[in-house]
Amino acid sequence: MKIRVSSLRLAALALAVACVPLSVQAQSPSEVPAFQTVQVSANRFDDSAADLPFGVSVITSTDIQRSGAATVNEALMRLLGVPGRLDFYGGGDYALDLRGFGTTAASNQVVMVDGQRLSEADLGGTRLAGIPIDTVERIEVIRGSGAVLYGEGASGGVIIITTKAGKGLARRNAARAYAAAGSRGLVEARAGATVVAGGFSLDVDGNKRQADNHRANFRSDQDGVAATAQWSNDWLRLGARHAEDRLDTGLPGSLTAAQYAANPYQTTTPTNRAQVENQRNSIFAEAQLADWQLGVDAGTRRKQLYSYSPSWITAYDIEASTLSLRARHEARVGAGRNIVQTGWDQADWKRVDGGSSSGQRDQQSHGVYLKNDYVWSSGTRLSAGLRREDIEKQVRTSSTNRRIDERPQAWELGLLQPLAPSTSVYGRVGRSFRVANVDEFGFTTPGVSLRPQFSRDTELGVRWGREGSALDLRAYRSALTDEIGYDSQADGPNGAGTGANVNLDPTLRQGLELEARQAWSRSLQLRLNAALREARFVSGRYAGQDVPLVPSQTLALRADWTPAAGHQLGGGVNWVSSRHPDLANRCTMPSYTTLDLRYAYQLRQLELALGVINLADRRYYTQAFSCSNGQVSSIYPEAGRTVVASARLSF
Repeated sequence: MKIRVSSLRLAALALAVACVPLSVQAQSPSEVPAFQTVQVSANRFDDSAADLPFGVSVITSTDIQRSGAATVNEALMRLLGVPGRLDFYGGGDYALDLRGFGTTAASNQVVMVDGQRLSEADLGGTRLAGIPIDTVERIEVIRGSGAVLYGEGASGGVIIITTKAGKGLARRNAARAYAAAGSRGLVEARAGATVVAGGFSLDVDGNKRQADNHRANFRSDQDGVAATAQWSNDWLRLGARHAEDRLDTGLPGSLTAAQYAANPYQTTTPTNRAQVENQRNSIFAEAQLADWQLGVDAGTRRKQLYSYSPSWITAYDIEASTLSLRARHEARVGAGRNIVQTGWDQADWKRVDGGSSSGQRDQQSHGVYLKNDYVWSSGTRLSAGLRREDIEKQVRTSSTNRRIDERPQAWELGLLQPLAPSTSVYGRVGRSFRVANVDEFGFTTPGVSLRPQFSRDTELGVRWGREGSALDLRAYRSALTDEIGYDSQADGPNGAGTGANVNLDPTLRQGLELEARQAWSRSLQLRLNAALREARFVSGRYAGQDVPLVPSQTLALRADWTPAAGHQLGGGVNWVSSRHPDLANRCTMPSYTTLDLRYAYQLRQLELALGVINLADRRYYTQAFSCSNGQVSSIYPEAGRTVVASARLSF
């Protein structure tokens, strides 16, 4: 693997920060809290994260509250160091990139919320900022392939969001309210309640946020509501959910390098605006019957997007439905436990286009999977899984009628081997896949059809933990063939060299990921996430070049300190290395470092807090699309220093 000198320095720094405190024994065991065994749903049923033959990162609701993150995107970037790129709207969304896929990251990772798949079948991305942050109980991130259990587009990983109602445990009557005000006209209010009567419970949440944001014509107004009703006894849980959110925002447009240098907060599109509306409805059931666990999730979604500019109007109306059936059986076999898991997923997705263009895009898919894990009494775990998926996609417009019909397969083999009570090693190999989405195969080189993308994935890791300390170090490698992406130099529908979606020449992703947590005492805890990434072309026109918009190094370091009862101080540093906005790597986006601080005072049920984002007021950007005369262009600047004061009441 090609590692630059700066990469070695980052690795040394990360290992030093993580490992030095692991050897410190200044506190007695009673003074240092032990990290509890983390139960995750990465396997689509609850399992211990320490027993899985792959890496899973977890963020809890407590982590989110202490960080002051206002959205799921912010939590993932601040706490786990996941690289993010600012989206075009003012609602706080970011395009997250788990394993270095750049512009196609959203199409190479799956997002699940309470068992329902939210990932779109086009290039529009998944709106995570619309999920009420106060409803989130846990966020899990599988870095690397989740194709066997989650299907198409999971080569880069899976983001699994579980709400407090979705977890369905420890139900009690409660209410909560949150209010905040901050820089650039920020005003935000959130409220919710849980009502419990016997086996029945009802969760209701609402939120409202307005902000001028950091650029002209970037004002945003968003609101949302969510409700979950459920009933459970000792073996059965049934429920229904509804959620909706709406965003109204200005679109300030991109800047050239000269415009960015002169005034990064200006707009080049003062009249452009957009509206996004989402509605989600679902029902679910879970049952425990002897050695069997059964689950069903069925839901519908609707997303409406309207975007106006003087020269173009975009109007999308998306309707999607999903149905998932899953079963898990565990039994003693010989000297160990055998766990069989199987399931069936069906999804129907349709987008009707209006505005300046018209047409309809459809996708239907259904997949079946089988996974078997055998766990010896020693803790050794052997895992094997297989998935077959039938996928049909169609684009119908006034100028084209194209169809894709594919039946790709994914597989994986995994092994976890304990070396000591506190140490284990693990590894897995497998294959994942992606089929061109409805925006991609509708805009290709004339006469050329896009082939499915396949990735051969390998991951090796070591997991270590003891009282007050935890560490997970992973090395991965994914070799992709027929990767699907946009090449601005390809022959396209508009003529030779005008650009088209193509099957790229072979590419490679590989790297190291380090995640460490250290509790020096009950009052001070540290969390570190560091990564070295290589995403490059191995042959063809761009051989040796980096995949666009992928930083080779990232570092996120966070500390939470409780100096006295009722007082809590937290802060984090995030560093992202440079990257290129174009396939030819003709120019470079600069690296950036941001610092966030937050102080909170707890007085019984009331929390008062003051947070500062980008304390050093750094000028930087995470999103850009092109090069012009050797300089980065099509720039979308980030905000400068932002101050937020908040009050939270829980009772």
